Amino acid sequence: MNRFTLVASSAVFAIALGAPAAGAQDVQQDRRDIRQDTRDIRQDRRDLTRDNRNIRQDRRDIRSDTRDVRQDRSDIRGDRRDLTQDRRELRQDVKSGNVDAAKAERADIQKDRRDLAGDRKDVAQDKRDRRADRKDLRTDVRDRNEDRRDLNHDLKDRRADRRDLRQDKVAKQPREK
Repeated sequence: MNRFTLVASSAVFAIALGAPAAGAQDVQQDRRDIRQDTRDIRQDRRDLTRDNRNIRQDRRDIRSDTRDVRQDRSDIRGDRRDLTQDRRELRQDVKSGNVDAAKAERADIQKDRRDLAGDRKDVAQDKRDRRADRKDLRTDVRDRNEDRRDLNHDLKDRRADRRDLRQDKVAKQPREK
């Protein structure tokens, strides 16, 4: 029985002496956790700012590409009108027997065809750019949403760590009898 009492009392004594040290370590760890959470929150906010900037830029690019497509389509309509006009003038020159004017109209028709082909290429390129910008926008929005989730998670972690710190400080204080 004495041996049991000795073991039990030494265990109680060890726990009593070890508790404040463990409490101090808990407080220090909680403070480190809070500092880390604060750094994570700052980084998440920087990430959100960057994502919002990228989203604004993507939207500007999409608007610009849409304007370019609209302008290129207008150019195509103009090129078609020019081709129609040049063909009409070519028919008139051939009917009137004006060979030099007909030759000039044929050259003008070739030029208008090249312009039309170039404008069609521009439309295709602008559409590709717009698709790529929309894809970038979707990716940036997805990143922003993920960063928002990370920020909320880090805010919750910091609140929990602050609560743990308060509890550890209360547990560390000597109890009055």
